[in-house]
Amino acid sequence: MSENGVHAHAPHEEMLHHAAQAHPSRLNQWVAVFTAVLAALGALVSYQGSVLMEEVLLNKNEAVLEKAHATDQWNYYQAVSTKQHLMELSRDLAPAERRPAIDAKIAKYVAQKGEIAKKARELDAASAHANEHSLHLSRPHAAILRAIIALQIAISLASITALTGKRWLFGIAALSALAGVGLWIAALGWKVLA
Repeated sequence: MSENGVHAHAPHEEMLHHAAQAHPSRLNQWVAVFTAVLAALGALVSYQGSVLMEEVLLNKNEAVLEKAHATDQWNYYQAVSTKQHLMELSRDLAPAERRPAIDAKIAKYVAQKGEIAKKARELDAASAHANEHSLHLSRPHAAILRAIIALQIAISLASITALTGKRWLFGIAALSALAGVGLWIAALGWKVLA
């Protein structure tokens, strides 16, 4: 600094400063491209995770809906069963000439209960299937979330690399990116098996 408070750079400092701004370092260029690619890949992985989670929730909702229908059928089964028991009681108390008509109603309730129970079991099975499918889809979703985290860590490390110029940090960022891509590919493989 000069005596009047004005700071003057030496000529070589000015040249270095202009050269650095005119020609960014190769490392920073690689970091910029690396970060852009990872950001795009992260967006794609995040989108797939969102779509998969919607599918998980849809299957879970289907399971709940089927279970509600099954419960309705079992309640209907109980109502018909109660009617059957009341008819059996009335048959025991009815005069002999009315018993054949009551026996016909009892037979109708027995047949009806069989159909209702069959439908309720089918709805229970559909609910269990939808629930199992939902659980199966949630496994790759967890791997996709881990992949997103690894990609975000890689982007953060690459940003720090651009600030510090430390090449070893860029290597760690690349390893984190590879881990994220590996987890993503594993999740895609898991989803294909689903």
